[in-house]
Amino acid sequence: MVAAEKALSELIDISSQVQAAVLFDEGGSVLASTVSAERAEGFAAAAKLLWEQAVVVRGEDVAKLTQLEAATADGSVFVVREAEQTLAAVTSPEPTAGLVFYDLRSALRSVGEKPKKRKAPVKKTTSKAKPRGSS
Repeated sequence: MVAAEKALSELIDISSQVQAAVLFDEGGSVLASTVSAERAEGFAAAAKLLWEQAVVVRGEDVAKLTQLEAATADGSVFVVREAEQTLAAVTSPEPTAGLVFYDLRSALRSVGEKPKKRKAPVKKTTSKAKPRGSS
């Protein structure tokens, strides 16, 4: 998935606080990551479990969970979800949470955007002019 890999690469370039990221689907299958395939699988599984447990803790009566942050002294884990895709990232300690969430959402949305098709230029039709003096 080229768009997903590009989005994660741009995320790492833009967000100095994000150290690694993984994009995965509802089943936990990795779609793209900034780490090795082996690490990506474990990262996705851990982020999926973290998300599921946060949903359990919040309960069914609360608004639907769309993002979460788990902070430790060594750094934070951020997880955002839209539709069937989830993006998780780890950061350095004491990140600017609002900015990280914004960057993750932007990256996630860019993955979902479909490339715009270019329309063929409209050909001008010219009517042949009648020769002068003819009726």
